[in-house]
Amino acid sequence: MNICVIGTGYVGLVTGTCFAELGNKVVCVDIDKSKINSLKKGKVTIYEPGLKELVKRNLRQKRLLFTTSIKAGMKNAQIIFIAVGTPPKPSGEADLTYVENVCCQIANNMTSYKLIVEKSTVPIETGEWVEQIIKQNLKRKVSFDVASNPEFLSEGSAIDDFMHPDRIVIGVETKKAKGLLAELYRPLRAPIIVTNIKSAEIIKHASNSFLATKISFINAISNICEKTGADVIEVARGMGMDKRIGKAFLNAGAGFGGFCFPKDLLAFVHICEKLGYDFGLLREVDRINTEQKAVIIGKIKQNLQDLDKKVVGVLGLSFKPNTDDIRYAPAIDIIRILQSEGAKIKAYDPKAMKRAKKELKGIQFCKSPYAAAEKSDCLILITEWNEFKELDFTRIKKLLNKPFIMDCRNIYDPKKMKRLGFKYIGIGRNK
Repeated sequence: MNICVIGTGYVGLVTGTCFAELGNKVVCVDIDKSKINSLKKGKVTIYEPGLKELVKRNLRQKRLLFTTSIKAGMKNAQIIFIAVGTPPKPSGEADLTYVENVCCQIANNMTSYKLIVEKSTVPIETGEWVEQIIKQNLKRKVSFDVASNPEFLSEGSAIDDFMHPDRIVIGVETKKAKGLLAELYRPLRAPIIVTNIKSAEIIKHASNSFLATKISFINAISNICEKTGADVIEVARGMGMDKRIGKAFLNAGAGFGGFCFPKDLLAFVHICEKLGYDFGLLREVDRINTEQKAVIIGKIKQNLQDLDKKVVGVLGLSFKPNTDDIRYAPAIDIIRILQSEGAKIKAYDPKAMKRAKKELKGIQFCKSPYAAAEKSDCLILITEWNEFKELDFTRIKKLLNKPFIMDCRNIYDPKKMKRLGFKYIGIGRNK
């Protein structure tokens, strides 16, 4: 099939590239000329394992094209995916400006039937709104359909998530739209859930909000564990073996980050407000997540006494491993709080330092975890990259001014760390 994907961020680029890998001819569109020029050369502007290789292969085979022109991108396309940003407004409401601009351009250039699909995470009733914008801006009398096809891609495993999905959700209002999307996704041999557009829009928000709730819940439990002498690792294991609960997203730590969970959670709260429902549970989820960073800062202060002029080494800047995304990353907030109290920061991340340099000032970015540890009064692990699990702690201990490790992801064995002579603090652990 001929596909157009508008927007080449994490979602749009992975989606377009994977559709091309399935044998479709895909044109990806973005207004950022420098990004498009890089992508035409096979230079991927984000880090996602395996993505660079897929882009290069499909460029060579001419199944994947890049352009800054929506008109050119949609010319031969049967299906147009809208994957532009929906950033939060100060109120938490999703800003649909980019979606609106794209819809106007689609309408202005439409000369034959198109299926226009919401891929970006949008509020309920956006499908109706998109349909109205397109109708109001059509230059010719042509038919079209609107559909919702929410993405469930996790950064760091996005390609595998696309190729082996738990389910595919398509929200449609016509048989033609259903048939086109079913045909497009048939090669994946995954369960397809067909709903109306409004249900599909809510499925995405509800899914992300529920996962965020699990994370905040286990972080709240971790604080109770510390007050009682329990171990949150054991508690989570006991909970997770219950098939009604499941073990995923029950890892206590520094809280959730990234662009999806924080943004979608607050957007869902705002949607509910407009509908006349106060979703207080989700407000509390957000509060617990924010407070978790203060809990971590409190642990560091308690062990260093005073942060002023203390040197703190930070391992991990991205919001999770296997991505360079630092949007809403707990590490960024934690570093800024530490700096505000006079601490000097040395930081290392395998992939995210280039992006972090644009956000953080006054930081010493290091070439290795050992350089971050050298002459530091404390070493904080915030992102659980695999390379941090195999560090030489005998060497780390010699490099640190004080043998103090704050493990914000519970990846180290407390007993082992204490045997090595470290002051070790985890999250919700009392061993």
